[in-house]
Amino acid sequence: MTHEEKALRYFTDGANCAQAVVLAYAEELGMDEKTAARLASSFGGGIGRLREVCGAVSGMMMVYGLLRGYDDLHDPEAKKAHYANVQALANAFLAKNGSIICRELLDLHKDEQTDPVPTPRDAKFYHARPCMGFVQSAARLLDEALKEE
Repeated sequence: MTHEEKALRYFTDGANCAQAVVLAYAEELGMDEKTAARLASSFGGGIGRLREVCGAVSGMMMVYGLLRGYDDLHDPEAKKAHYANVQALANAFLAKNGSIICRELLDLHKDEQTDPVPTPRDAKFYHARPCMGFVQSAARLLDEALKEE
């Protein structure tokens, strides 16, 4: 099963967008599902339903950081190179989907749906929300970026 397929499966099983992407890579990250789900749990709904950075993008960046991030806190060149790659990945998502901001992707106004209550996952939710495509896109773009390096 591809990461894209795994991300979709986790999302339709109830994971938030960030969790779906991180869980799709849990095995490669050496992480059990519970830890991966907890790590990404705060980032759904554009960070706790604040509708800021899309959870799929946040999940994509968490995975990228764990797989390709820098850890020498005194190496500005490593930080610079990493940030350039992160920006390229974010820009690829932006080009494919039109934004990296949850509220813009969902066409919501700034004050809409920032309450902490998750939207029930039913047929109406899956029909109305484009989120399934975003988690698939994030996993696909991440796979492409990782293969290019």
